[in-house]
Amino acid sequence: MKRAILAAAAALVVAAPAWAADYPWKPSKPITIIVPWGAGGATDQVTRVTAGVLEKELGQKVVIVNQPGASGSIGKKNAWEAPRDGYTWAAGAPKQLGTYKLLGQWDTWIDDWRLYVTVTNVPLVSVNPDTPYQDMGQLLKAMHEKDVSVATAGAGSSGHAAIEGIKSATGIKYRHVTYDGGNPAVIATVGGETEVTTQLASEQAEMVRGKRLRPLAVLADQPLEIEGFGAVPPITKYVDKPMPILSTAFGIFIPKEGTPKEVIETFDMIWKNVIPTSPELKAYALKKGALFAPSSGQAARDKVWPEIQSDAWSFYAAGRAKMSPADLGIPKP
Repeated sequence: MKRAILAAAAALVVAAPAWAADYPWKPSKPITIIVPWGAGGATDQVTRVTAGVLEKELGQKVVIVNQPGASGSIGKKNAWEAPRDGYTWAAGAPKQLGTYKLLGQWDTWIDDWRLYVTVTNVPLVSVNPDTPYQDMGQLLKAMHEKDVSVATAGAGSSGHAAIEGIKSATGIKYRHVTYDGGNPAVIATVGGETEVTTQLASEQAEMVRGKRLRPLAVLADQPLEIEGFGAVPPITKYVDKPMPILSTAFGIFIPKEGTPKEVIETFDMIWKNVIPTSPELKAYALKKGALFAPSSGQAARDKVWPEIQSDAWSFYAAGRAKMSPADLGIPKP
């Protein structure tokens, strides 16, 4: 019996690397993932968790490089312009690849990239605890009367789309204060530089648990449970007009053209067989109040498309677009 147990254990030890050896691509050096935002934000957080999973599967170090600026376009451009050998990826919200051209920031398009989604996050409206706003109704009333300062990660970011969505549905006004990433925007509100932040729940969860931010509403049609805090009411409790889709899928992506076929096949296998059952990513989603819904390829594109539609027409209504979304083949949702 003892020999049988030892033999079974030995077989398992041998079997683990055999699975990795089945991948068509075996990287021979570290892989770089460019996070186009500052450290600590939603993109940075989930990308570092994902990197750990990839390292185990591929047997190579995955290096995270933060390159913030220009609403995330600088870092993504650097990934785009890197050698197409599979060793340089970009991270973030794929929906931005569908609005950069609309905003006049960069001539790229969603279908230029192969997408690998891990989690989906939702924006959260939170205020500095020293502000007088105890619920979303009070904040909306104040925003009708004066320009309340709102911190986001910049034009085109999830936080920006969130506050514009609220503005389009309610007619409020606000003073936009931008930062190089979601985490700096959240920290600015914690520190009192701004009164409000509309960044993602995953970027705010720790500060909410620590009572350094007061969450007023989640931009969804159902409450959001944050581990260690409780439920945050949905925006629909305070706004009876239709709201745009404001969820944001996150993941990594790489240019389609020129990337070796075996690289794509390898990551397709990982996203099919490993990522959906990753305990690390599941735990991250629960702790951060995110939805764990991995997808890749066309399925990821289909998931992201409604987000692109919502953001594109929200930016257009706000007068920030350089053209009509219809000119890019983006129908109104």
